[in-house]
Amino acid sequence: MARADEVRASFAEQAYWCGRLGSPFTARLCEALAVRLDSSTAVGARVLGWPGDPSPGGDALALRLAGGLHALVRSGEAPELAPLYPPAALPEGGPLGDALAAVLARDALLPWLERAPQTNEVGRSAVLMAGLMAVAARFPRPIALLELGASAGLNLQLDRYRYDLGGRAAGDPDAAVRLAPDWLGPPPPAAEVRIAGRRGVDLSPVDPRRDRDRLLAYIWPDQPRRLALAEAALDIAAADPPPVDAGDAADWIEARLGPAGPEAPVRAVIHSVAFQYFPRKAQARVARHIERIGAEATAAAPLAWLRFEKLARDREYSLRLRTWPDGGDALLAWAHPHASRVRWLDAEQR
Repeated sequence: MARADEVRASFAEQAYWCGRLGSPFTARLCEALAVRLDSSTAVGARVLGWPGDPSPGGDALALRLAGGLHALVRSGEAPELAPLYPPAALPEGGPLGDALAAVLARDALLPWLERAPQTNEVGRSAVLMAGLMAVAARFPRPIALLELGASAGLNLQLDRYRYDLGGRAAGDPDAAVRLAPDWLGPPPPAAEVRIAGRRGVDLSPVDPRRDRDRLLAYIWPDQPRRLALAEAALDIAAADPPPVDAGDAADWIEARLGPAGPEAPVRAVIHSVAFQYFPRKAQARVARHIERIGAEATAAAPLAWLRFEKLARDREYSLRLRTWPDGGDALLAWAHPHASRVRWLDAEQR
């Protein structure tokens, strides 16, 4: 397959997934881009000659361009496109393609092609909080969070939100961010989550104040609920930004996670829809180090590894919890990747 044809196919694939995940506008946008992109502009030439993997599971090229377009619309720099964006009715491909042709000629889109999308999906905090409630039920003590792929740290501050998890309340009852996913199955354990510390790592951390507009641009424009949650979470983070270091996840966890003294908080390594994008060597290093430190954990200094990811063998995203010193590894839940729906599993199903 020629390179340009491979790129166009990746836009079609992204359109399929956007439609599956409830964004018909972004699906239509990706379809129109696949047709209208050509090499007569700097943006078109860069996209159609993309040197890496353009697919949704690779460099997510379509979402890079979609994020840049959304940013121009939000800033008022794409008046040709703005009338066709939500909350307007879903546009036809022809008029959308015509409007795109003018905007694609602008070099302002080029920087958006050089950075991977970072949405820092706030809804995933509901899944992670439910998992931490399982940790707290097993180890009733404060928890120190270590997040891999933390982006702006919006999920590191998950205790600053309020939750309704299958009828189980959790978090800050006065928080502006409220998460109540569609819930199937029993609620998570009735255990209080007390955060004793938090820190994360990301290859390119997002500053919740300086990079606010860039983060919001990656959220699909026809999903106003997600946009509103992100804006409210960014407001909370701007007042007290969660600490996120720039670095490689494997290097960071090897340096940050070591043997703990007696009566230490529960150390909880967490990540959500991030680990699957790490290089395989980095994945192996992270797992090997966590398991090595876990082998040294004690009842007085336990360790937890909470993962909300899609495993290659599964059709759905899962929440899994491994703990030490007992070494148990449990499947806690199946969930929508944006955490709009959670199916919690009872003990018999795990």
